[in-house]
Amino acid sequence: MTTPSDTQSLILSRAATRPGNLALPLPEGLVGAAAKMVVGKMIARGWLEEVEANLRRSEPMWRETGDGHGTTLIATEAGLEAIGIEPVVASAVASVRRAKPRLEPVQMPDDTDTAKPVAIRAGTKQAQIIAMLQRPEGATVAEMVEATGWLAHTVRGCISGALKKKLGLPIAAEKVEGRGMVYRLSEGS
Repeated sequence: MTTPSDTQSLILSRAATRPGNLALPLPEGLVGAAAKMVVGKMIARGWLEEVEANLRRSEPMWRETGDGHGTTLIATEAGLEAIGIEPVVASAVASVRRAKPRLEPVQMPDDTDTAKPVAIRAGTKQAQIIAMLQRPEGATVAEMVEATGWLAHTVRGCISGALKKKLGLPIAAEKVEGRGMVYRLSEGS
């Protein structure tokens, strides 16, 4: 697999922190022919995708297509994988964002240089928990504790803080007889 350049990695890591994995705005100083070249290579490799911009949500435009319409750029699952975001995590985040449209306008931060990339790497305990939550049977806190070696309060903190608040994943909890409280990643919530 091709390794992204520093500029491409920066674009993808910033996209991973934005709602809908928006790749715009591009890093400061990347404009004109250089921007078209970098974005063209990323689209060719399948790391970025050009989609219709939702102007009602104030999504930034990559190019104008006419009649008041335009396109924007989003990072794909392959693009997120290229910077080390595990496929199971990338697909979970992508599917949740597709299933859960935002009703309020998205405000892009003015100072994009301070954007922190979402730190999800293959083989991490957080990725293990997401994989367990994606299973049809879900997972209990005790099962996640056994798999990660964390304490129960750390697992619950990861679910409520990192997964629900930071990544915006909808996690449902249901009491199952014989197992106790079972947590699952709910696609349609």
